[in-house]
Parts: sequence; structure tokens; C-alpha cells
Amino acid sequence: MKQIIFLFSLCFAVGVNAQQNSIEQVLTQIETNNIDLKANAQLIHSQKLEARTDNNLPDPTVSYAHLWGKENSDETVSELVISQSFDFPTLYASRNKLNKLKMSSFDSQASIARRDILLQAKEVCLDIIMLRQEKEILDERLNNAEQLAEMYATRLETGDANILETNKINLELLNVKTEARLNETNLQNKLKELLALNGNEPITFEGTTYPNHLFPEDFEQLRSEVVASDQQLQTIFKEAAAAHQQTVVNKSQWLPKLELGYRRNTESGDPFNGFVVGFSIPLFENRNKVKMAKAQSLNLNFQKENTTLQVESELSQVYNEAKSLRTSMEEYEKTFQAQSDLKLLKMALTGGQISMIEYFVEVSVVYQSKLNYLQLQNQYQKAMANIYKNRL
Repeated sequence: MKQIIFLFSLCFAVGVNAQQNSIEQVLTQIETNNIDLKANAQLIHSQKLEARTDNNLPDPTVSYAHLWGKENSDETVSELVISQSFDFPTLYASRNKLNKLKMSSFDSQASIARRDILLQAKEVCLDIIMLRQEKEILDERLNNAEQLAEMYATRLETGDANILETNKINLELLNVKTEARLNETNLQNKLKELLALNGNEPITFEGTTYPNHLFPEDFEQLRSEVVASDQQLQTIFKEAAAAHQQTVVNKSQWLPKLELGYRRNTESGDPFNGFVVGFSIPLFENRNKVKMAKAQSLNLNFQKENTTLQVESELSQVYNEAKSLRTSMEEYEKTFQAQSDLKLLKMALTGGQISMIEYFVEVSVVYQSKLNYLQLQNQYQKAMANIYKNRL
């Protein structure tokens, strides 16, 4: 008996791991093929290139002047100036640090987009599993209703059943067929949604059981993990660091801009060559830029606090929801264990031990309870997926 129990547990664990790997394989394909993620990757790439251009040198300037006298146009003077302007050297180092912070922030934004797409895809997979489990119950119920309809049609011909009982069974058969059609329609729609998430590239998902998610009993430990790994929070922190560095850059822009160049002049008849040195004082161009950067930095600091509170609040809500769902699932499981088998009810009906009304009341409650249990399982799995979404 111990060996049988061990083999059963091993098979269950292998089945769960295979199912989990199946979902992970689907998510891997979607990460590669999803069109939104491809478009977002190009957007992030363009933003990085734009950030790099902020630290480029200005274009060099070339000017040439050719002058002639008013009385004698043969007397000419020419001047050639080639110059390159640049900011104070320390400003380039500050901008380079700012660009690195911006790059990190852009990468975090890409991680959020990836996480949200994969979470959506995982929820679709969980819905597909639920619909397939519902299909098994509906197929069983449909098969049972068809057998009863056939049996009572025969009884009606022989006079062992009345038309009211026969009509009730036919109505039950019609209702089950309708639910089965709706189930199949919803299942096909979810498969199409999964296909769209995969960029309309063929994708196969045959899962029928959920991954095994152990409920985290220690909320404080979970809260610490989620706050430390939440990608939205990490993005806000990096944006705040970039905003602070922007303030440093804007302060440095009050340093003078420099200019170096070459000059050739022929005013005296003989050409003169030399170099040009100049600088400009930024009296007007940078006005209020430091104040603007400080305000932006302060804004992001408030956003950090607000986002942290939101993440903790949402986690608390989802955690309580998952805890409540788990309790309801356990109650259903205990009830199912103590419940009589549906086959016994059918035997009691055909043997005349219970009436048609008693049978349908009992059967309807059992089947509805099973469907409710599947809904609870689905909601619990989605809640757990949301809790651990930053692990995707």
C-alpha cells in the first residue's frame, strides 16, 4: 500500500511539473513572437538612441567671407573660419551618467510590458484549463441526460413514464447541450486569443490541470519579496534617480560653452593663419531649467511613496482574495468527499427509489457545485499568478 501511495504521489508530481513546464513553454513562445513586445522593443531602442544624442558634440561650423573694395573691385580680402564649439568637459561626464540611468529606466519599462503580456497569456492558459475541465463535467452530464432521455422515451411508449417526466428530461438535455456549445465557443475563443498573443504564429497548449501553487502563509515575508521585486516600483526608483541626475546636469549647464577653431585672413595682402578661442555665457538659455528639474525630481519622489503604497495595498487585497478562495475550495473538497456518487442517484431513479424531481434537484446541485469549484480554482490560480507576476 505504501508503494502504491508513493507511485501515485510521484505520478501526480510529474503531471503537475509537466503542466507547469507546458505553460512556461507557451510563455516562452509568446515572449518571442508577441507583436506588442516587438513594437515596444523598437520603441525602447529609439528612446535609447534619442537619449544618446543629447550628449553629442554640436556640428562644426565653416564660414568664408570674400570682400572687395568700393573703388577698385580687383582689391579683395578673404577670410576663412573653421570652428568647433563644445560644453564644459565635466558636463559630458554628468550627461553620460544621466544617460546610463535613463537606459536602465527604459529597460525597466520594457520589463513591465513583458510582464503584463506574459501575465495576460498565463491567465488565458488558466482559463483554457478551466474550460477543458468544465467540458469533462458537461460531457458526463450530457451523456447521462442522453441515456435518461432515451430510457424515458422507451418508458413513455410502454406506459411506465408520463409525459411530464419525459419533457423534464428533454429540457435538461437541451440545457446541457446549450451549456456544452457555449463552453466549446468560449474555449475556441480563448485558443484564438492565445494565438493572437503569439503573433498569429501556431501554438499548442494541451494543458488540463493547474500548476501547483502553495499558498504563502507568511504575508510579511511575501510583502518584502514583492516590494523588492516589483518592476513598476523599480522603474519609478530608476526614474527618480535619473531626475535627480538631471538636476545635476542642469546646474552644470551654467558653466560657459567653449569654442576652438582655425582662422585664415588675407586682409594685408599676405595670408595670416591662426586659431580662434571663444566662450559663451548661458545667461538666458538655461533660465528655470534647474527649478524644472527639481520639481520633476520631487514629483517622482512622491510617486515612489504612492506607488509603494499601491503595490502593498493591491498585494494585500489579492492575498486576502486568494486566502478566501482557498478556504472555499477546501470546504467544497470536504463536501465532495462526503457526497454520494451520481451513479447511485441514477440507479435509485431507474429503480424507482426516488422521484424524478428528487433526482434532478440532487443532480443539479451536484453539477452546479462542481462548476462552482472549478470557478474557485480558476480564480485562485489567477490570484496566485498575480501575486507572483514579477517572477514571470
